Amino acid sequence: MDGHQNEQPRDDRAGDTPDDRAGRLAPLWRATAASRRVGRHRSVRRLAAGLAVLAVTLAGVLAGVIAGGQVGTDLGPFRAKLSVSPATTGGTTIDIPPLGALHLDSHDGPTHLTVELGALEQSRVEALIEDPASLNRATQSAVDEIRAGVLRLGLRTVGSAVLAALVLALLVFRDTRRAAWAGGLALLITAGSLGTAAATIRPQSIEEPRYEGLLVNAPAIVGDVRKIANDYTRYAEQLQRLIGNVTQLYTTVSALPVFEQEPGTTRVLHISDMHLNPTAWQLIRTVVEQFGIDVVIDTGDITDWGSEPEASYVGSISLLRKPYVYIRGNHDSGRTAAAVAQQPNAIVLDNATTTVAGLTIAGIGDPRFTPDKSTSPAAGGLNPPTANELITNGEQLAATIRSSPRPVDIALVHDPSAAGPLSGTCPLVLAGHTHDRRVEKLPEVPGQQPTTLMVEGSTGGAGLRGLEGEQPTPLAMTVLYFDQQKLLQAYDSITVGGTGQAQVNLERTVVAQPAAGPPAPVTPTPTR
Repeated sequence: MDGHQNEQPRDDRAGDTPDDRAGRLAPLWRATAASRRVGRHRSVRRLAAGLAVLAVTLAGVLAGVIAGGQVGTDLGPFRAKLSVSPATTGGTTIDIPPLGALHLDSHDGPTHLTVELGALEQSRVEALIEDPASLNRATQSAVDEIRAGVLRLGLRTVGSAVLAALVLALLVFRDTRRAAWAGGLALLITAGSLGTAAATIRPQSIEEPRYEGLLVNAPAIVGDVRKIANDYTRYAEQLQRLIGNVTQLYTTVSALPVFEQEPGTTRVLHISDMHLNPTAWQLIRTVVEQFGIDVVIDTGDITDWGSEPEASYVGSISLLRKPYVYIRGNHDSGRTAAAVAQQPNAIVLDNATTTVAGLTIAGIGDPRFTPDKSTSPAAGGLNPPTANELITNGEQLAATIRSSPRPVDIALVHDPSAAGPLSGTCPLVLAGHTHDRRVEKLPEVPGQQPTTLMVEGSTGGAGLRGLEGEQPTPLAMTVLYFDQQKLLQAYDSITVGGTGQAQVNLERTVVAQPAAGPPAPVTPTPTR
């Protein structure tokens, strides 16, 4: 037997050391570690890419909402702007410039709706007032107009947000796949946000608004708005009858005392303090046409707040097609005066003179701008600083009149407290402000001509504030008749019963003109 038959096979590894085995396993460990690092890096890259897409999407959604999340819509007589913006608590804000804002807890979700009431559309206002049925239809259609506007706003917002996210993702990533992910995510975010708002809407929130603005306006906007609305509706229902009575004014003249109206007689219509009442224009147009008015004089407060949305109210001046001489009241801003000046037939006086229809007229705007007064202008009286300011105002106009190359026939101030220094400078001063018509002689200056002060009531019935008292403020205006020498011969005081009333009064006053002696008395002769 061979001597090597009982030998076992040799295991070369039996004599391996740990270092030998570690050396053989190292490549495997390195491969495994590398694989793990690659996996971690891939996960990090994916996470970073996802976060980048999310960040770009949110930026695109924000940019899209800011740029496209707004629409314009008609809301009754207003031109309104609806806009949506990101928010944490939802809700709705109704901006009513310049009165303030109402905040409603209308819905939940990350979207906030803002409704901003803009300019009044004068044609719509007049259409609503002249047709009582259209006022009711407008009230009923307001909800439909808001609903349609919000629907258009939602669609526009979604489209704008998705488009902005797509464009931004393409610019950042240069990758259509990531851009598609951004667009889809933008659609999900905006549709989900708007859907949450729609699902949680609370219509009853209109009953519990929160008001921000001037304290004096809070009762008018929140507390007494229903009372005013009810009175105004009653006014609209009777307006047709009111206008019908106004058309009979001209026939009333035949029963009035007769005075010589020479061919050269100039007829001036004095109005004041319209305070945004849209019905005042209808009344003014009727009188201008039926009385053959040559010049309209407005002694201020054509608006309430002097704000930009109110500027559209003065557009009816051009429809009168007669020279319109205007001075600024304490409720009128510089923007108001500028809007009046843009009318082709308007002349704005501010410590200046003009000659219209043969009459030389001087006027100065009120030195104050106090639109926050919600009560009667005369309620608080005059404090010494204000009185001094008004007297200085009158003295400035008096100096302008004295330096005029032509004798001034009529001087215009808004507040009658400024009229004192004008005594003796001209025969007639017209004013407004107090909403209370009166005629008086100014204290005479020795050696100077006598001066009559005529203060007009409110042609706009004091606006909405005229509804707040127990008796509405009447609409007032006066027709002045001047002879060929531009002296006042007579005047017709026209009064239309306040809001909700339709009575029309016309009172003719003939002014006697003695050849010499003391100032002539005025003799009123009422006619209803």
